[in-house]
Amino acid sequence: MTEPTLTPSRLWRRMTADQRLRAARAFWADEQAGDDQVQAALLIAQHKKFRPKFIMSMDDDRRSKHLASLLTLPEALAARCLVVYHLTEQREMMGTFLDELGLKHEAGLIEDDDAKPDPEKIGPAVAAIEGKYPAEDVSLYLTTLLCQDPDTWGGLAGLPQIMK
Repeated sequence: MTEPTLTPSRLWRRMTADQRLRAARAFWADEQAGDDQVQAALLIAQHKKFRPKFIMSMDDDRRSKHLASLLTLPEALAARCLVVYHLTEQREMMGTFLDELGLKHEAGLIEDDDAKPDPEKIGPAVAAIEGKYPAEDVSLYLTTLLCQDPDTWGGLAGLPQIMK
């Protein structure tokens, strides 16, 4: 039997409660996520049996707690939460990893869309961030890279840090 494909929603489900809460806070604070925030409010309202208008009237902290409590999110919403979380909470780690790989970036965002990591540098780059950041954050970051772009980050697939 083959292992199921790791998707953003499956990754969301495997995140720690703290990671989901931090991702949800980053999501609600993202000024460019308006449409996704409406979708999240509708999802929360459906699960909690609240009116969507009531969810939208809550402060970001309460909405974040409700979103983080949902273990199942649509793929696009989970993907958005993961990206916003890393851009908000993990830029330093992203930059360190990309520096170790020798990939040009601007604050953790790769400048060349066609850039691919040298397979020989992946192990040392992972070791560099493992020594500086919490294991669950390293694992989530590496797994997110693999999940979002398996063609570019396929070299991460066999690493023990990748969530199964």
